Amino acid sequence: MSVNLVKGQKISLVKPDGGLKRVMVGLGWDEAQPTAKGLRALFAPRPQAIDCDASAILLGADGKLVSHSISQNTVYFGNLKHASGAIVHQGDNLTGEGEGDDEQIMVDLPSVPQNIDKIVFVVNIYDAQVRNQHFGMIKNAFIRIVDMSGNKEICRYSLTDDYSGMTGLIVGEIYRNGGEWKFSAVGQGIREASRLDKLIKLYQ
Repeated sequence: MSVNLVKGQKISLVKPDGGLKRVMVGLGWDEAQPTAKGLRALFAPRPQAIDCDASAILLGADGKLVSHSISQNTVYFGNLKHASGAIVHQGDNLTGEGEGDDEQIMVDLPSVPQNIDKIVFVVNIYDAQVRNQHFGMIKNAFIRIVDMSGNKEICRYSLTDDYSGMTGLIVGEIYRNGGEWKFSAVGQGIREASRLDKLIKLYQ
């Protein structure tokens, strides 16, 4: 049975038989409907689609980036697979249309290099400042962890805070703790993250 998490809650990713290996991190969101009505809505220019990008930022035991190279410290639409093969992004979704996960990142937990202690999952709105977009225009955002051995959802965290004015989100983290992996529901908004490097710099 999947566990519905609240902000700040943590959960162990160790199965009773110790067999949890490959997990899928699914992230999803929908655009909120415009509130304009009547003639104003009829003649208003059609807004640009909001392009949300999910990424994984890789940190060491000190909470800092494991490398100065973006190809080593981040898995995202421009670097879909970590050199170890343990963390693989399934590709960019430019619109967020449709139900279910909008973007997925696969993590083979036993294969994650020992120098990576934490995998931070973030979402940012591409070119948000230029397009005058922010996460107050997004609804139904969530992150979920799925055990791929049986395709069973382990936990889900729905982000329900008001993120108006925020262009980036630190959604959740998978991290090592006492020799096991855990997941933490974070849900922290970042005001300026129109480009991924703004989020990466938080961990330098």
